[in-house]
Amino acid sequence: MDDTQATVLSILQDLTGEDVSGNMDTNLFDEGILDSMGSVQLLLELQNQLGIEVPVSEFERTEWDTPAKIVAKVESMQ
Repeated sequence: MDDTQATVLSILQDLTGEDVSGNMDTNLFDEGILDSMGSVQLLLELQNQLGIEVPVSEFERTEWDTPAKIVAKVESMQ
């Protein structure tokens, strides 16, 4: 597991209380793990911890709905 993935999973666990590392393809919204408020907090934490800036206006839920997609998205922005 690389640093980015570990950081993303840590942020998700802190925000949701769920360890999603066992299933990187879990749909976080469909499963009720993440909601709109959680998304905003996620973006803030990614900015604080990894320096990734994603304007909420550009947040496309379908591109961020699984841990694997979040990691890929973050890595593409680093």
